[in-house]
Amino acid sequence: MNMYMVPNPPMPGCPPGLEYLTQVDQLLIKQKVELIEALAGFESNNKYEVRNSMGQNVFYAVEENDCLTRQCCGPLRSFTIRVLDNFGQEVITVTRPLKCMSCCFPCCLQELEVQAPPGNTVGYVFQQWHPFLPKFIIENENREPVLKLQGPFCGWNCLPDVDFEILTMDEVNKIGKISKQWTGLLREAFTDSDNFGIQFPMDLDVRMKAVMIGACFLIDFMFFESNS
Repeated sequence: MNMYMVPNPPMPGCPPGLEYLTQVDQLLIKQKVELIEALAGFESNNKYEVRNSMGQNVFYAVEENDCLTRQCCGPLRSFTIRVLDNFGQEVITVTRPLKCMSCCFPCCLQELEVQAPPGNTVGYVFQQWHPFLPKFIIENENREPVLKLQGPFCGWNCLPDVDFEILTMDEVNKIGKISKQWTGLLREAFTDSDNFGIQFPMDLDVRMKAVMIGACFLIDFMFFESNS
């Protein structure tokens, strides 16, 4: 099997590099195991492989951060994640500013900006305050709310598989989900390595598909990164 998906030719109205996303309704995001974290507890830059349903690599994502920020701020840290295609071209840039994280204070809500290609904003992810549930608003490039994202109550601590549902703005219809998948006892106990699945409608705006990739990174940092 060819393990690398060849990028598609340019399409009118589609941000360069995202053409392949028009053909898929699910993605697997696999965080690469960092041995130094497992052995020494030293926080390193996160790296992810984005694959299609056949296991072929579609994108490769790399966190860009300095050592001091990683060690001092842990999962609360700001970050820039650069998403590259199989030719090494940056097609998506995901940026998270540094903010405190507390469910008790509505002023400490997380946010994230997604650009595709770099320099061209296509959407945002904003945390919505709720005392019990993890909730997010997905906005387009004009900061207009488009979708909602909602996780389970305390699910990241209690269940092996955790689903964050992608909902319409009225929260009536579920159109997809971001799922954190169980990776096995040793990985869960000794590393930050996580696997995620993203499911969305085939005809969803390709820009919103890119924003969902960014939302997956934010969920990983907020709920599944180790604080040690």
